[in-house]
Amino acid sequence: MSEVLELDTPHGPARAHLHPVEAPRAALVLGHGAAGGLAAPDLVAATAAAQDAQVSVALVEQPYRVAGRRSSPRAPQLDAAWIAVVEQLPFDGLPLLTGGRSAGARVACRTAAETGSFGVLCLAFPLLPPRAAPEKSRQGELDGVDVPMLVVQGENDRFGIPGPGANREVVTVKGDHALRSDRAAVTAAVRDWLDRIV
Repeated sequence: MSEVLELDTPHGPARAHLHPVEAPRAALVLGHGAAGGLAAPDLVAATAAAQDAQVSVALVEQPYRVAGRRSSPRAPQLDAAWIAVVEQLPFDGLPLLTGGRSAGARVACRTAAETGSFGVLCLAFPLLPPRAAPEKSRQGELDGVDVPMLVVQGENDRFGIPGPGANREVVTVKGDHALRSDRAAVTAAVRDWLDRIV
């Protein structure tokens, strides 16, 4: 059973779609991609994996998507809205994980410290912007996270594949940036990681 909350942010209302479990061990908050929605196959797979691991989930729609816009605003606006939503979620006392798909994963990385996240889940992290030179890499956003992190990446992702790090596991699965070719592999990777860190 899910519930939808409308939450105020500095940039307009956001929506949180709650997927609670009985006797949760933790909570996972996930954001969508820049032009995508919450029905993305990898977000659905991660939600199922979390619920199987007794982790409650909130899927967050950023204010620009709630307002019907497809064009994503700049990072400071996304981050401020995300932090405001996480602060209002009804997960009091539960250990908190954050993450998301593509642009949503970037937001979770940049705000991990501010949200008090004890782990970050990145689905299809866009390491290189489209048509960008390697020096434009977003590696710094990944390296700035000092809590356990899982990156699930399609082996043919046109935005590149991050490497592992001190706190970072990287699992590659069949497919591309959409992560729709092998949902079972995405689910398994997320479930295994949650079982180990929660």
